[in-house]
Amino acid sequence: MKAFIVYCHPSEDSFTSHVRDSFIRGIVDSGNEYLISDLYKMNFKSDMSEKEYLRDSNYRDTPDLEEDVLVEQKKINDCDAIVFIYPVFWTEAPAKLVGWFDRVWSYGFAYGNKTMKFLDKGLILCTAGNEKEKLEQFGLIDAMEKVMFGDRLFNRVKESDFVVFGGMSKGSETRERDWHKNLQIAYEKGKKLFGTN
Repeated sequence: MKAFIVYCHPSEDSFTSHVRDSFIRGIVDSGNEYLISDLYKMNFKSDMSEKEYLRDSNYRDTPDLEEDVLVEQKKINDCDAIVFIYPVFWTEAPAKLVGWFDRVWSYGFAYGNKTMKFLDKGLILCTAGNEKEKLEQFGLIDAMEKVMFGDRLFNRVKESDFVVFGGMSKGSETRERDWHKNLQIAYEKGKKLFGTN
């Protein structure tokens, strides 16, 4: 089995990069495979062009998609699961990942006469500065889940899971306290993505 990881963080000096690495170790240790798109390293173009907008807004199922979009769509269809790893910016994924959805979830692929594979699993692993309890108190986790599950992954995956590693801001005592525990969770999510192992 193979997972497609969409990773989005502007810095390698981050807890999120450790989550990515721990998750990948879990995938490899389970005997499974992965593909990864590191959107910042790839300098993925996140702005939708006028041509792309007009194609999708007019529900045109034409084959004239940009090459970088076609590459991402092929990665999705070559895998059994999709995994998003990113930091929370203002209750949302980074703009580059939002733009990835804008362009890759095109008409004729992710909606309309879909050619996107119905994936076995969808997993979100995100890191946050605020503690999870605070995000829950203000309904922010619910809001993030609604966007990711109710819109982006809706009818595109059989099973989905959303994990928030809260309180991971640099200098916070929760970051130090929960560091290893959170990375173990990320590892286990990778190891058990396709079964119990």
